[in-house]
Amino acid sequence: QEHRKSFVTGNDFFLLSQNGVNAVRIPVGWWIAYDPDPPAPFIGGSLENLDRAFYWAQVYGLKCIIDLHAAPGSQNGMEHSASRDGSVDWPSEVNIQKTLDVIKFLAQRYADDPSLLGVELLNEPSAGTVPLDTLVSYYKRGYKIVRSYSETAYVIFCQRIGNADPMELYEADLGPTNTVVDLHYYNLFDPYYEKLNATENIRFVYEKRLPQVWALNGAKGPLVFVGEWVNEWNVANASQIQYRSFGKAQLEVFGEASFGWSYWTVRCNSVHWDYEWNVRNRYLIIGKQSCLQLQSLKHNRG
Repeated sequence: QEHRKSFVTGNDFFLLSQNGVNAVRIPVGWWIAYDPDPPAPFIGGSLENLDRAFYWAQVYGLKCIIDLHAAPGSQNGMEHSASRDGSVDWPSEVNIQKTLDVIKFLAQRYADDPSLLGVELLNEPSAGTVPLDTLVSYYKRGYKIVRSYSETAYVIFCQRIGNADPMELYEADLGPTNTVVDLHYYNLFDPYYEKLNATENIRFVYEKRLPQVWALNGAKGPLVFVGEWVNEWNVANASQIQYRSFGKAQLEVFGEASFGWSYWTVRCNSVHWDYEWNVRNRYLIIGKQSCLQLQSLKHNRG
């Protein structure tokens, strides 16, 4: 409770608004729908905090994306999806239905809030354990639920993590209006990146990330959202200038995404993962052309 009161506050929303950011992506767990008395081992209070975030967003002129980060049974086996032992039990009809109930709860509660920008139906489902047809079925059902409460809120579909091409979601016909595919780009979490020096990391962003963003921008259907990225890498003892160059490359490339980007995360005890620290210490230079462009989006492309 102390962490929730002090870690991210209204002042953070104010600082974001003063630094060109116009939206926040807020992760929540499925147990939020059972507040104030969620099942053990979870504790109550997350719904109150989400309400507070929406209030701050309205005060400071930001929009909110609600991101279902942890689904019942876990969709990827990692701790941020509330798995304690690495198991992935989400792909069952019981857990999927429970997840849809959570989406219904969130959509119904926030559909009329002027700060709602979109609902992300599931964060980082695992390509290795979540079959595409199961995920597509869930996404289509989730889309219909959100649409039953809002005609305008964006419905966001996260790509599968692991060995999966995000184009698979463009080929699935997930919904006709205001849809978005969320990509997560990290030069981390894979042995490949451990071998890259600063120049090679920067070149990778331009030569590998940019063509994919352009290709998806040109695909029929959902908009493109780089929903997670960070100004961190595996380069040891990198200088401030090198970090700035890496950040500049990512801002330029991810700024090409038709739905914009969001940084993971606003505050963190690891400084290079901390957006505010990066901006305050000028490891990340946010210019006018590097801001989120969400406010200009109204409808899907053709």
